[in-house]
Parts: sequence; structure tokens; C-alpha cells
Amino acid sequence: MGIKSPIPYRYRNLRLIKYGMNFAYGGTGVFDTLVAAPNITKQIDLFEQLLQEKIYTRDDLKFSTALVSVSGNDYGIYLARGGSLRGLPAYIVSVVNQLGLDLQRIHDLGVPKVAVMGIQPLGCLPEFTKEFSYEICNSTGNLAALFHNLLLTTMVEKLKPESKFVVIDMYDAFISAMKKFESETETSKLLRPCCTGITSEYRCGDVKNWEKKYNVCRVPKLAFFWDSFHPTQAGWDAIVSELGSSIVSLFQTEL
Repeated sequence: MGIKSPIPYRYRNLRLIKYGMNFAYGGTGVFDTLVAAPNITKQIDLFEQLLQEKIYTRDDLKFSTALVSVSGNDYGIYLARGGSLRGLPAYIVSVVNQLGLDLQRIHDLGVPKVAVMGIQPLGCLPEFTKEFSYEICNSTGNLAALFHNLLLTTMVEKLKPESKFVVIDMYDAFISAMKKFESETETSKLLRPCCTGITSEYRCGDVKNWEKKYNVCRVPKLAFFWDSFHPTQAGWDAIVSELGSSIVSLFQTEL
């Protein structure tokens, strides 16, 4: 689309701010996670601080778009902390409710168009398919993702009369991309990640005593998933191709 990648907030400088700014931190979520970095609410605080300092003005924001990415870290941390499946639906409600407040706040700060990414099929991530030998997706994880997306879509519809909010359908994009990738590459293990720990106690990228404790597949471009949670570059290319028209329309739609 000819759009330069926004500069990360941590490395901000006046020369590059015209391309926008990326406030995201890997591993974070709507609420605090195990990563020592700002959650979405605190990331918006950083954005508001730039406005107060006049780094960006209201005029700068007139034709801007904010992209909010939530990938499910909140739910992974919920389960890691001992949260029950019975209590998961109520937790999903709390996550989406807070996310709605965050989206509204971004708009109130002067951003006219706010896009939020739906959750991908969590049950198809290798972290949750390994118990099935990477043969099938985990239905519980996918149902949780669908419930999140239903609540998110409903919440955004309620916000729409006041402003321009858009939900990007990551769930269907992932499913379509995986099916197409499987047929085009003829891969025998679509859900198997390219990079894995040498044993169950290790993960992709782990090193111990200067010795790597992970294996990488021979041809990464033939793998859809890189590690337990993330697609490969080839996987992302397939996903983006499914999202292409919706992403372009997001920037072309009149405010």
C-alpha cells in the first residue's frame, strides 16, 4: 500500500513521526501479562502524553487510523495462572469490555478511524494442537476465540453510530489461509511448527550453556507456523493475502 512502517515508540524521533508510531509491546495484552511492559491502556497513556507534549496535534490526527492488535495473550495468561475453563467466558467478557473502553478512548483523543483485530483461531496454534500430535485443532480454544469475536463485533456495532470503528476478521483469514496453504504446498503437517524445543521442557529459541535447545525445519517456507504461537513469513503472506481487500478498504473508506 506504500505505507512506511510506523516507528516504535521506544525509538521515536521527530524526523520519522510523520509515518505514525507503534505503541505495541510483544507479549502484552488488554490487561497485564507476565511480560514487564505496558498493557493497552498504558500504551494509550503514552499516546496521550505525546498529544499533551504537542508532538502530535489534533490536526495531525484528522486523517489518521489507529490499528489495535489483540492476539489472545490475556487468555493464555489466564490459563497459565490457573484460571478455569468454567470461568473463561466471564473473563472474555471482562477483556472485551475493557477493550471497548480503550477503543473509545483512542477515538476521544482525536483518532477518527479505529480498527481492531479479531482473535485468530487460538485452538489451531501449535501450542494447543501438540496434544493431538498436530493433527487437529483444539475446539475449546477455537470456541473461546469465536466468543471473543462475537462480543467484540457486537460491542463495535454499538460504538459505530458515534464514530468509525472496524473489526478485522483474523479468524476467517487464518482458516482460509491455512486451507489454501495446505493445498498449495501439499504439506503433511500443517499444524506442526517449524521451530520446536528438542524436548518438551524447551521452546523455540531456547539456549542452555551456550548450546541451542531447539530444532528448525529444513524448509521454513513450507511451514505455516514458525513456533508454538506465530506463523512463518510464508504463513503471514498467506494470511495477509486473505485480508488484502479489507485492509485496503480500511484506508480508502471515507470518514
